[in-house]
Amino acid sequence: MISITAIIKSKKENSEQVKTMIENLVNQTRKETACVRYDLHATENVFIIWEEWADQIGFDKHNNQSYLLDFVTNSETLLASPIQVYKTTQIL
Repeated sequence: MISITAIIKSKKENSEQVKTMIENLVNQTRKETACVRYDLHATENVFIIWEEWADQIGFDKHNNQSYLLDFVTNSETLLASPIQVYKTTQIL
């Protein structure tokens, strides 16, 4: 199992637009075969995606999906800082 946490911080004035874009990303991603979990959490203008992937092949495939690449490109000017992505290992 592969665990990923992605933190996306929008500019305050773009929060609703970024939220809509992320919701589309979540809905598309959840259709992927290797996607075990792809949950969206938020507080104000910070969005956190908690991901779990069945295997590295599926995760690599996700990273090349057009809707993910489009999101990254189209959100760049709407964000307050670069997207942070952490690949983690469960400890407990």
